[in-house]
Amino acid sequence: MDASSAGQAEIIRTERGLTIAGTRITLYDVMDYLTADYPAKLIREKLCLTEAQVNAALSYIETHPAEVEAEYQQVLQLAEDDRQYWEERNREHFARLAAIPGTGSRGYSY
Repeated sequence: MDASSAGQAEIIRTERGLTIAGTRITLYDVMDYLTADYPAKLIREKLCLTEAQVNAALSYIETHPAEVEAEYQQVLQLAEDDRQYWEERNREHFARLAAIPGTGSRGYSY
C-alpha cells in the first residue's frame, strides 16, 4: 500500500517542481515560510493544507535537505532574475509615470 492509498499526503514531482500531491503548493512555498521561522501550524493555515500535508512536506525536506535546498536556491534565483528583468523593462515607464504632475512615484493620484 502506498502513501496515497493510506490517506497520507505525499510529495510528487510536477512541472513546478517538488509538490504536495493533490495541491499546487510546492515545497519551495513551504521553504519560504520555514526560512521566515514560521511554525508548522501557521504554515498549514497560510497555505490551507492539512496537518498530514504539512507533515509530509516537512518530513521530505528533513529527509532530503541537500536536494530541496539546491532546488529552492534555483527557484529563488529564477525569481530574482525575473524581478530584475521586469524592473529594467519597466524603468522608463515608471519614470514617465513619476513625471506626470499630481501623481506619486507609483502613478496613482492622491
